[in-house]
Amino acid sequence: MARIRDRFLGTIFRPSSGRPAVPKATVVHAVGDIHGRSDLLDNVFARIDADRALFAGRRLIEVYLGDYVDRGPDSRGVIDRLIARAQEREVVLLRGNHDEVFEELLTNRARLEFWVQFGGLETMQSYGVRLRLPVTAANVLEMHAEWVRSFPSRHRQFFSQLTNCYSIGDYFFVHAGIRPGVPLERQSAEDMMWIREEFHRSGADHGKMVVHAHTPVKAPEFRKNRINIDTGAYLSGSLTCLRLFGTSQDVVT
Repeated sequence: MARIRDRFLGTIFRPSSGRPAVPKATVVHAVGDIHGRSDLLDNVFARIDADRALFAGRRLIEVYLGDYVDRGPDSRGVIDRLIARAQEREVVLLRGNHDEVFEELLTNRARLEFWVQFGGLETMQSYGVRLRLPVTAANVLEMHAEWVRSFPSRHRQFFSQLTNCYSIGDYFFVHAGIRPGVPLERQSAEDMMWIREEFHRSGADHGKMVVHAHTPVKAPEFRKNRINIDTGAYLSGSLTCLRLFGTSQDVVT
């Protein structure tokens, strides 16, 4: 299991009175699962940059909710872009379940077969690994070994610095969700990256509004205790960016 590296800012775990809000003079842009779609990420950067011009003088934070790799054609390009973005902006990078498996496979082949079904072939090809056909166990092992040998050190550092959650004001950002009934500060890394049904079914007040991704929906879902902004970018071509300012919640288009 990944090491827990969490960031909490602002008032910690206090239920909101009325509508949830971010701190005064702060704007947060949150982005859902990217999954190797560097083209859509470029478009989101442009949308955020245009939006930022409307909020000069405010603190501007970008939160990326994880699952940067797999399935789409350009996982490597996504990571390169996010590394560069983090050098120019205040950026928070969360860890998704795909990112956890990806990082583990750099040192352990135990989940290699699972990764291949999870979008790993596309990811290795984005790093310049030649696809070996037919896709046999032996060929996949060769591809994996080539990928590990050529993997950039700056990308290793990127994955080592991902965090599992982020909190600011009345909002709690996480990749997949949380386990209902467990205090936010005691959530497990596994649940924050993998949970689905128990979290989705819950109507409980979690203490903060949870912004998450992980489970694709046709359009962003705004519920009384959570906001889902995973719109299945790698298939739908729609990468959602949510803007939070004061008590407003808007999708940046």
